Amino acid sequence: RRVHGSVLVRYGETAVLVAATAAKGSGIGAAFFPLSVHYVEKSYAAGRIPGGFVKREGRLSDNETLTSRLIDRPLRPCFDDHYMAETLIMATVLSFDQENPSDVAAMIGASAALCLSDIPFSSPIGGIRVGRINGEFVANPNAAQLAESDVNIFMAGSKEAILMVEGEAKEVSEQVMQDAIWFGHEQIQPVIQMQEELVRRCGKPKREVEAVEIDKELEEKTSNIARPKLQEALRISDKQERYERMDQIVDEVIQEVTGNPEEAEEATLKDIKTIIGNVKKEEMRSRILKDNVRIDGRSPKDIRPIACELRVLPRTHGSALFTRGETQALAVTTLGTQEDEQMQESLSGMNYKNFMLHYNFPSFCVGEARPPRAPGRREIGHGHLAERGLASLVPIKEDFPYTVRLVSEVLESNGSSSMATVCAGSLAMMDAGIPLKAAAAGIAMGLILEGEEYAVLSDILGDEDHLGDMDFKVVGTESGVTALQMDIKIKGLTKEIVEKSLEQAHEGRMHILGIMKESLGEPREKLSNYAPRFISHKIPPMYSALI
Repeated sequence: RRVHGSVLVRYGETAVLVAATAAKGSGIGAAFFPLSVHYVEKSYAAGRIPGGFVKREGRLSDNETLTSRLIDRPLRPCFDDHYMAETLIMATVLSFDQENPSDVAAMIGASAALCLSDIPFSSPIGGIRVGRINGEFVANPNAAQLAESDVNIFMAGSKEAILMVEGEAKEVSEQVMQDAIWFGHEQIQPVIQMQEELVRRCGKPKREVEAVEIDKELEEKTSNIARPKLQEALRISDKQERYERMDQIVDEVIQEVTGNPEEAEEATLKDIKTIIGNVKKEEMRSRILKDNVRIDGRSPKDIRPIACELRVLPRTHGSALFTRGETQALAVTTLGTQEDEQMQESLSGMNYKNFMLHYNFPSFCVGEARPPRAPGRREIGHGHLAERGLASLVPIKEDFPYTVRLVSEVLESNGSSSMATVCAGSLAMMDAGIPLKAAAAGIAMGLILEGEEYAVLSDILGDEDHLGDMDFKVVGTESGVTALQMDIKIKGLTKEIVEKSLEQAHEGRMHILGIMKESLGEPREKLSNYAPRFISHKIPPMYSALI
């Protein structure tokens, strides 16, 4: 009763309580939007007692972290652009019937709680999981149906457009993925209408949002000085050189605008930096739309130069170094036995995992000096996406009785290290002699959208991700898509843009797979000399009693 908005979502006998709270005001002047989403599964919801010595819920599991990210991503673009107050969404699973998905209920509940609150959240969204069995799409399939499905995507959308998609598939075509997305968008419409009716009945008036007002004279003067300098800097293809020049430009512009930076007010300096950032964004986007030229000189469809190296580490079971432009990932494969499988505890019970991918993103890969810490949400999310893209290609346990651990060490990053992880991981497993069904590659797509004009970008840079409107990652083989993830920074995507993005991603993926094939076309025939061996003997039944 003390929160700004809350709902209890019941889906069958699954129940999720979602509460939305926010700091007072609109957070005027904050540098970023501090939104936190926490999805928590209580063991009692499934009639279970937590394992371990403590016997109570601890830190979020990987599944809870991933679900928190799934809820967070489609919510962000739906808030008022100027709203910067600290906001917290708590989704707690109180009851789970093993049939109806709690993550879908949590997504819908988060939207409904925000719509009912005074928090400036623009419009309701719906969430759904889509499967496909025998060519027919299924809304919110249960665990048994998912086991038979060749598509498993979780998506969210507004009344008009798609906001987020993440999922996996068993080498299906781009057309099937498109059809699944639009099937899901159609199915969420009743849920959105239900929320609209709920708001009409008991919604609160939205709070006023204060926008930071920048002095027009200061804005014009700063823009005129910064624009030609930024136009020159945005033509520097090397990331480090470009960033160094950008830092110099900020100092130069502040000096020219203020005359004496030491005597200038802190608010003025902050406004100048904001204006410079806005001009940088305008120039980068304008050059792409008008001239079809990106920061590093590529056209929208061009892929950066690629290099692949195998067996770079002598004592590991399999290794590969994949370099694409200024992004580089080292993947290392280790083979183990059944004892090395990962035990996982969830509301559905205990299960064991014999293929795992761990993604590491040390600070040195972007030239920073932060000490190493435990994997954060980003590392867990990126690793999970890469794992999804490769998991369906790993042979089943009956055909290949090993436990497989794949680790990606990102050595340099300037755009989509998770997709570099997919490429390096595929090569490293083939180098280890794992009989993959096919090689896989991943590519990240971007979008620049201004009014009716748009450009879809293949193999995006870090700046194109930061200043663009979409990050759409697609993983697949020559036969079809195995995983995808779409994040949107605008109010949604049209069918035309989604179709063009998937088509362009297919072209890029085929190009990357062609280069990978030149390095290693098939899995090696033999395992590494340092890998464990399974030796089996067939004993005649007459001698079995002697064992």
